[in-house]
Amino acid sequence: MSTPLTPRTNLPGEFGNPITEDDIADYLVNTPDFFERHAQLLSSVQLGSPHSQRAVSLQERQAMLLREKIKLLEARIMEMVRNVNENMALADKLLRWSKSLFLVTDSADLPQQLADEMARQFSVPQVAIKVWDVASAYADCDFAQGASEDARVFVASLPEPFCGVNTGLEVVECLPDPAAAASVAVLPLRQGGAEAVGSAFGMMVLASPDAQRFNSTMGTEFLARIADMASAALSRLR
Repeated sequence: MSTPLTPRTNLPGEFGNPITEDDIADYLVNTPDFFERHAQLLSSVQLGSPHSQRAVSLQERQAMLLREKIKLLEARIMEMVRNVNENMALADKLLRWSKSLFLVTDSADLPQQLADEMARQFSVPQVAIKVWDVASAYADCDFAQGASEDARVFVASLPEPFCGVNTGLEVVECLPDPAAAASVAVLPLRQGGAEAVGSAFGMMVLASPDAQRFNSTMGTEFLARIADMASAALSRLR
């Protein structure tokens, strides 16, 4: 609420009406040359300092505000730089992982190569890949064994990669050490990639002993792109 001031005859306004702080602020905003005519006020006006109990001049207070704004902008810029560097490092790892897939000549070796490089490039403690409904030439391979019907139904129901704490998910049984899987990411493999709907032909399971490594609040867009590329590479097994 504006604080009424004692009216003076030399101020604009109807005689007898109290002049408020809003009236003064409006007058100053609409009279930009006021401080040109009264330049001495800029140095004589004293304001409270946000950092101490002492009073400071208007110019000093403005300088403080500018310094605070500069610090905020610098912090944002540094955050942007960190994000750019992290994204560049992530893109470099993805390229190296992709390159390793192109170098596989025997299709039967592809799932293991994909899993090994995923673990190495992205420092994932455990990675497992299962593919079902494969061509007869690959029916006896390890990657085509061990995915239960319940696991297949669960994977097929996922509209996007699943991330969260391992609460006894059956899909972790395909990992080398299921007991060490505190958090997991489950990537459905589909013909046509992440944009496709319907049944899946396989899954990639990532696991960590860190319960926060694959938490339910993390974004899944990058994992979806991983699933896209893995789906395209492994589709030759069908």
